[in-house]
Amino acid sequence: MERIVCDSKDLPARAAARIALELTRALGERGRASLALAGGTTPKATYEALAGLPLDWSSIDVFFGDERCVPADHADSNYRMAKAALFDRIQIPSERVHRMQGELADREQAARLYEAQLPDRLDVVVLGIGEDAHTASLFPGAAALREEARRVLPVTGPKPPPERLSVTPPVLRAARVCLVLGSGAGKAEPVRRALLDPVDVVSTPIQLARDGVWFLDPAAASAL
Repeated sequence: MERIVCDSKDLPARAAARIALELTRALGERGRASLALAGGTTPKATYEALAGLPLDWSSIDVFFGDERCVPADHADSNYRMAKAALFDRIQIPSERVHRMQGELADREQAARLYEAQLPDRLDVVVLGIGEDAHTASLFPGAAALREEARRVLPVTGPKPPPERLSVTPPVLRAARVCLVLGSGAGKAEPVRRALLDPVDVVSTPIQLARDGVWFLDPAAASAL
């Protein structure tokens, strides 16, 4: 586990630089790289910073850790946010962007279609942390947290829109790097639980990324 605490105004640029470093490393080692994105306000600023860095996006496949079951142009769509913050600002072939089809009426089919697209191991997975310690759309107590075979599942969250698709624990455990972004005093307690409490991912899902790289502002790190 690596912990970087920096001012909230510097966090997006610092995190973007680390994402770029890890992707560049993967490109050098394997000739291609994979990145999975999170939703949320801190990730959005990080993607905007990432768009300004020199990367060969023609060799980088971009995935999503979760998605709301809404159309791609809906205000709640993680894809729509990533498109505005990142994809519209870089030169990336459309076939390199792998969107979860949250708008499909058959959510099980949508999950299986996405499972088929995922690589065996993602190089970089960007994760947020909720005030309830959820990450992706893996919420405390969810049955999906006990999943060991399926890699994407339809899930139901406690906040609207509740119907979602999410990667499962095997995807996060297999990732070469999980990069967690946390800012604000509301994240202090879940960060403390994630990094200091005994591991219990069913009650504290973000512990799936406990061994990852954590970018925190002083408020989010204040209980450590």
